[in-house]
Amino acid sequence: MTTAAESPTSQPPHVRPFLRSGTDRMAGGVCGGLAEYTGIDATLWRVGAVLFTLTGGAGVLVYLLLWVVVPSAPLPEGTRPSLLEEWAQRLRAAVLGGRDRRA
Repeated sequence: MTTAAESPTSQPPHVRPFLRSGTDRMAGGVCGGLAEYTGIDATLWRVGAVLFTLTGGAGVLVYLLLWVVVPSAPLPEGTRPSLLEEWAQRLRAAVLGGRDRRA
């Protein structure tokens, strides 16, 4: 007896990529992207980031690291990236050596 998981015609589950939000941004879109990926409200992610920062200071470091490493979702039509966003994109390209994790 075979199950649906063992069936040769079954497709592997689609994995959504983790991207920074293109629309729900206060700084770099990290908490908005986490909200879209997990289904947990962005406000709770922001409160968690603040608490993480206040209880040891690592919250800022983790946020900046995610801002640089995680690619951004497309911005709304007619919206230009900020100077900080352009800097983060250049830094991401330098750190990852031009590789794109979404490929």
